[in-house]
Amino acid sequence: MNYKDLFQIAMQLISSPARAWEEIRLEEDRRKVFTAFVYPMIGLCGLSVFIGALLLKGWGGPQSFQYAMTQCCAVAVSLFGGYFLAAYLINNMCVRMLGMRSDIMLVQQFAGYALVVPFLLQIVIGVLPDFTIIAMLLVFYTVYIVWEGCKVLMQVEEKNQMKFTIISSALLIICPLVIQFVFNKLTVVLN
Repeated sequence: MNYKDLFQIAMQLISSPARAWEEIRLEEDRRKVFTAFVYPMIGLCGLSVFIGALLLKGWGGPQSFQYAMTQCCAVAVSLFGGYFLAAYLINNMCVRMLGMRSDIMLVQQFAGYALVVPFLLQIVIGVLPDFTIIAMLLVFYTVYIVWEGCKVLMQVEEKNQMKFTIISSALLIICPLVIQFVFNKLTVVLN
């Protein structure tokens, strides 16, 4: 994996989403989003949380390592599951509410790149948890990225763009949070 290209895509999606979505639309292989963006970003998020947890709990003892691994797994599972759950729900919304045809690969490509802000914020919060409140505000930039992507990549009709943007943004933000909440509750119960 070329991490220079990974961060170049991420910075382009944040700085000029319309142009980034145009380039993404030209990608022939829609599955490229998995190996070129989503999986490496989830790995970086997990690594960031692991390092942050070790810094928080200290380096001594097996409890600190166990805590770091649990937190790392919680983030990885939540982002992975949240991504696929959000893509599935967005695809169903497109079919049922907007009358579009089902194209799960297109929606997975869209959802993967649209999660750029939550991915980057998780990387920062993993090491610097004091920025959580600022991250809660910055995550709403996802709405603008989704707005641009729905026009260019998803080609949603203009009359449905607002509905698509609001629902898709909510799903992309909330699905990983719900899965992380459930994972953390199960971890406590099962311990």
